[in-house]
Amino acid sequence: MPTSSTTASTPICAGRRSSLERPKIRVRGLCYAVGGTEILNSVDAEIPDGGITAVVGPSGAGKSTLLRAVNRLIEPTAGEIFLDGEPTGGMDPLKLRRRVGMVFQLPALFGASVEEAVLYGARLAGLDADVVRLLEMVGLDPALSARYPESLSVGQQQRVSIARALALEPEALLMDEPTSALDEAARRRIEDLVRDLNAQLGLTIVFVSHDLAQVGRVADHVILLAEGRSVGTWGREEFFSAAGERARRLIAGKP
Repeated sequence: MPTSSTTASTPICAGRRSSLERPKIRVRGLCYAVGGTEILNSVDAEIPDGGITAVVGPSGAGKSTLLRAVNRLIEPTAGEIFLDGEPTGGMDPLKLRRRVGMVFQLPALFGASVEEAVLYGARLAGLDADVVRLLEMVGLDPALSARYPESLSVGQQQRVSIARALALEPEALLMDEPTSALDEAARRRIEDLVRDLNAQLGLTIVFVSHDLAQVGRVADHVILLAEGRSVGTWGREEFFSAAGERARRLIAGKP
C-alpha cells in the first residue's frame, strides 16, 4: 500500500509500507510551532510494532522534534499520536514515558554512582530493577556499578543511559542520534546493542540518524522528513534501491 508521497516543495515517490505487524505508534496530522515558526506540519507516520525504524532527513527537518512529541516532552499544536491505538494526549505523561523510553544524543546521568544512575528513573517510579542484569544487557561489566558516571567513557555513559531507560521495562525506545558523539568503535557497539535489544526483547525502537550507512546496518524501516513534513516510508531494502534514490539525494542536499 503506498504511503503519503509528497511535501509542499519536494515531490518524491514514497515507498510502500512494510507488511509487518500493526503499528505500535501512529502519528496523524502532527503540527508543532514555536513563536510562529512551524517545525512540524501535518506529519503522518507509522512505527511498526517490534521493528527498528530510522527517522531521517535534512538538518532542520523536525526529526528530533517528532521524537519529543511522541514522548510528550513537548505538546503538539495540532494532530494526534496513538500508542497501540490509544491517543497519548489523554495519558499521564509519566506513565507514557515508562512505556515509551527516551535516549538522548548526549548522556545526562544522575547520581553518585553508575548504580544510582541506572536506577534513577525506576526508583522515582517505585519500581524494582536489577542493576547487574541491566548492565549486562547493555554490555557493561557490573563491576562498574560503584564507579562515578563521569569517570566512564562517553560510549559507556550512553550504555548506562540505555540501561536506565530499560529499567522501566518500556515497550518502545526512542533514540535521538544516540551515536553522534561517539567514535567509530563505540558507534558500532551501540548499533549492535540496538539490534540485540530488538531481537531479544522484541522492543520497538525508533532512532534518528544522519548517517545513511548506519541506517542501512540497523534499520528495518525508514521514515523521511523534510521541511517539517512527512515525505514517505520505506522498507530498508527499498530505501537503498533505485526506488529510494531521490529520497537519499534529498537527505544529502542534492537536486
